[in-house]
Amino acid sequence: MIKILPADPKAAYLAAQADIDAAIKRVMLSGHYVLGPELDAFEKEFSAWLGTAGAVGVANGTDAIELALLAAGIGPGDKVVTVANTVTATVSAIVATGAKPVFVDIEPGTMLMDVTALETMLATLRDPKIKAVVPVHLYGQAVDMPRLMEITGRHNLFVMEDCAQAHGSLVGGKMAGTWGSLASFSFYPTKNIGAFGDAGAVTGRDTALLEKVRLLRQYGWRKRYVSDHHGRNSRLDELQAAILRVQLARIEAGNRRRDEIARHYLTALKDTPLKLPALAEGRTHTWHQFVVRTTRRDELQTHLARKDIVCGVLYPMPIHRQPAYHDASLSLPHTEQACAEVLSLPLHPGLKDEDVARVVREISALLTAANGRTVPGS
Repeated sequence: MIKILPADPKAAYLAAQADIDAAIKRVMLSGHYVLGPELDAFEKEFSAWLGTAGAVGVANGTDAIELALLAAGIGPGDKVVTVANTVTATVSAIVATGAKPVFVDIEPGTMLMDVTALETMLATLRDPKIKAVVPVHLYGQAVDMPRLMEITGRHNLFVMEDCAQAHGSLVGGKMAGTWGSLASFSFYPTKNIGAFGDAGAVTGRDTALLEKVRLLRQYGWRKRYVSDHHGRNSRLDELQAAILRVQLARIEAGNRRRDEIARHYLTALKDTPLKLPALAEGRTHTWHQFVVRTTRRDELQTHLARKDIVCGVLYPMPIHRQPAYHDASLSLPHTEQACAEVLSLPLHPGLKDEDVARVVREISALLTAANGRTVPGS
């Protein structure tokens, strides 16, 4: 039996093999491998697709968060508000600037930052050290950015969107990554736009901050070998940029296929005990992950693994409960419950209809065995 994977970068390569191979060959024959014409073209094409003032390619998504915050002047003594049900990279980037993360709870439905809780936190704490907010657009759905921007505007806070899982996600018809002053993107191979290695970008509407990121990604050089700022080496290489140009051209079709698969799951699993993804009104989900919730998460994951269906858990432990960031005094009940229940079903453009039907069938077999009924649409 063929194994069904939660994501399949190899399938993404095979689907565009001729174009990707041609792009790689073009770079290799050019003799220009770092900060060249492919990166310049990708930055222009990506920012045009998003509708931002510009884009700066960097080595990975974690660097994108850190460099964006550093460009905005976030550093030691500052505090940055974010969520604890994200990948550790979001918080490690905040800590790398010298700032301290402050966690706010999530909405129980969407599992995204609860902007009402954010508003209450800011009004209650009145902490002048809080300088920025990093909303994480998780699983392919964006945070309520109109309300968040109104709230942060009143408190004069810098907003940096974490868009690692939101390539093409919309809020009120406006792209995730175009709301805050800056935004970070990851192009890790499993993302909706995936490289074949680590890659990332900072985008935004603030051209001065984007130029600062551009300096920081290469030692703070404005003039070669002369550092105007304390920067680092965080360059997106020409090979990955060329591959990303191919993947960018395929993103709309890929997101449409993700939506087809998600709609099938939503229909076929609606009569199971699973808690299905909550779709917020006025937002377009791009289904980086199809995340269900169940108190029988481990049992279901094990059952599916025995049937060669691999599921992910994004993420099993909230950051404020992890050893490196543990805070026994902090309680985030919605975050903690979500992390105990979430399970990501296989979803990527390479899945066939029969693969999706098999996933539904095996889920139904376990969850409906007790009462002997079959789930409609399975």
